[in-house]
Amino acid sequence: MTYRRAVTPALIGGLLLTALLWWAGASADALHLPGSGGTLGAEVVAELQRWLTPWAYDPPSFLDAGAAVSGYVGDTAGGDRRDYYAGLYTTALQIRFGALFVFFVLGALLLIRRLPPVRGRTTAAFLALWAWGMVAGALAVTVSAPWLIASTGHGSYRFLPQLANVIASGRQLPVVVALVAAGAAVLVARITADGAEPLPRADVPARAARRAATAGTAVIALSAVVLSYQSVAAALQEFSPDGGLLAEPGDLLRQWLLLGAWSGPAGGPLGDWLLYRASDVLLLAVVWWALRRLPGLLTRVTLPAMAAGAVCATVLGLLASQLLRIAVVQTGPHQGLLYSSAGLGNGIPAALTFGLVAGVTATTVLRFSLRGAPAPAA
Repeated sequence: MTYRRAVTPALIGGLLLTALLWWAGASADALHLPGSGGTLGAEVVAELQRWLTPWAYDPPSFLDAGAAVSGYVGDTAGGDRRDYYAGLYTTALQIRFGALFVFFVLGALLLIRRLPPVRGRTTAAFLALWAWGMVAGALAVTVSAPWLIASTGHGSYRFLPQLANVIASGRQLPVVVALVAAGAAVLVARITADGAEPLPRADVPARAARRAATAGTAVIALSAVVLSYQSVAAALQEFSPDGGLLAEPGDLLRQWLLLGAWSGPAGGPLGDWLLYRASDVLLLAVVWWALRRLPGLLTRVTLPAMAAGAVCATVLGLLASQLLRIAVVQTGPHQGLLYSSAGLGNGIPAALTFGLVAGVTATTVLRFSLRGAPAPAA
């Protein structure tokens, strides 16, 4: 599919994703209405606030210049600069929603062009765009984080831990909203692709595709199994060089390097431990299967397309493992759906990091495996 045909569904998906997240964030004030706690329950209201607040456009109440709120730090002269910090908060949200739109459109353009939703590719394209919507949300939160931290009035204090905390927020809502945006983008892409020339498939031998998928999955396993092991993860999180701007980067490293959390079977039943590990096995199985199918689904096997596809595969595998834990491990008689889904979307920055490396690795192995073989169909 040409870029001219792909740009319309990418723009519509980006606009819908941005508009829905803005609308959801604007709905956060409704949770403060009298009776919301009695109607929904205090725990449900608190959990919904955690979902919606990172996307709420209006500054929090402590930034209102006319509000008599204690506990906010003014300037050194004792003046009230909350209007200035409220401006920083507004700027942060402007950057957040603008970056969300730009990141989604750029990724969707590449995915729709190389993985058009026609001729057996519709499901794959939908899943890839859904995953990319979650990645765009994580990137938008990351890009806007410095302005959001500065709006608190003490941005220079433990900046990196604050940065890690902001990046970890706002992850659940894009999981749901990106479903709608991906569906709309796929529907429009099918319409724009109508009448186009037949789209080719890359001709990749099964053995070469398996080798590439295995190499890419090994990269994901490095994060999910080795780095996420309890002792290694603790060493990463406790890493703290002496002084300077990069002091205390442990929390930030955890966000971008760890896909999960491993621990040995200590004290509990072996069956429960194996059940927890089943989610990690599912993550690796989804990644391997997706990377195995990806070269044959692309209209042309290129490094950017494989890297983006590997990121989406890692995000989908991560989401599948989290849904398995919600359905089998974390649910209980006193745990509602919102409470059980608190960890939904965790690890997306790490999925982006290792997904890119996995895509590059898989592409390299695939090209070495195809060396001397007939070139894939363009």
